[in-house]
Amino acid sequence: MKLMAGNSNLPLARDIAAYLELPLTDASVRRFADQEIFVEIHENVRGEDVFVIQSTSAPANDNLMELLICIDALRRASAKRITAVLPYFGYARQDRKPGPRTPISAKLVANLITQAGADRVLAVDLHAGQIQGFFDIPTDNLYGAPVMAADILERTGGQNLMVVSPDVGGVVRARALSKRINDAPLSIVDKRRDKPGVSEVMNIIGDVKGWDCILIDDIIDSGGTLCNAAAALMEAGANSVTAYLTHGVLSGNAVERVTNSALKELVITDSIQPTEATQASPKIRTLPLAPLIGEAIRRIADESSVSSLFD
Repeated sequence: MKLMAGNSNLPLARDIAAYLELPLTDASVRRFADQEIFVEIHENVRGEDVFVIQSTSAPANDNLMELLICIDALRRASAKRITAVLPYFGYARQDRKPGPRTPISAKLVANLITQAGADRVLAVDLHAGQIQGFFDIPTDNLYGAPVMAADILERTGGQNLMVVSPDVGGVVRARALSKRINDAPLSIVDKRRDKPGVSEVMNIIGDVKGWDCILIDDIIDSGGTLCNAAAALMEAGANSVTAYLTHGVLSGNAVERVTNSALKELVITDSIQPTEATQASPKIRTLPLAPLIGEAIRRIADESSVSSLFD
C-alpha cells in the first residue's frame, strides 16, 4: 500500500500517513509558469495499491485537476489499484437540476475521476447519499458523526442536549447523531432559501426552550444559514447553540460572521485545511479526521469491512 498526496490538504495527508505508519509517496505536484499542473512520481508504484489523498476544496478547479493528473500518472505507472480519497468532495451541492438548463456537476466530476483511472473512491460526508450512485466504481462514504458524537459526549456528558437540523433535508443526519448521544430529542429549523447563499429563518419546529442545542450539518460555506438558525434558536429560548459541521468551506467573510454570531462554538473537521483566519477565531475549533480516514484506508487495503466502523 502507498499513500500519495496532492497539495490541497498536506497536513491531513501527513496525519493519515502517521496514523498508518507509512511515508507519503515521493512525488512532485507543481506548476509550470503558465500554471499548468505537472506531476512526477519519484518511486516505483508498479503493482501497488495506491491511495491519493486530495480534497477538491478552494481553489476547487485547481485541486480537482491535481487529483485527475495524479490518478493519470499512477495509471500510466502501472499501479494495481488507485483509490481517490476525497475528505471533501467539491461540486457535491450540484447534485440535481434545480431549474431548467442547469448542469448536474457532481455527476460530471464523478465521471472525470472515473475516466482518469480511479478504481474506487473514499469520501467523507457526501452532501447527498445518492452521489455514491454517480460513480460507476465502488464508493465508500465515511460519516463524521462518530467523531462528533465522541467530542460532544466528552465535553457535555450528554446532558440536556437537543439536536437541531438547520433544514428539513438534514433530519436523517440529525437523527443519526442523536442516537449516538443518548437519543437526544430533535428539532428542525424551517427556512426559506430565495437564492443560493441566502436563507431566511421562518420558524422552529419543536420546543427548544431551556435546552443546549447542537446544530448539525455537513457544510458551512457563507455561514448565513447557520448564524440565522442560531439566532432563531436563542430567540426561542435555547440555553446555548453549538454547531458541528464536517466541512468548513467558510468562504468570504464567513469566519467574521460566525465570530460575531449567537453561536457558542463552531466545531468543524480538518477535511478542508483551515485558513489562518479560521484558526485565529475564538469560536471555531477543529476535530481531526486522520484516525477515521486512516482506519478506513487500512480496511480497504486489507479487504475488510468499512461499514463496521460505524456500528
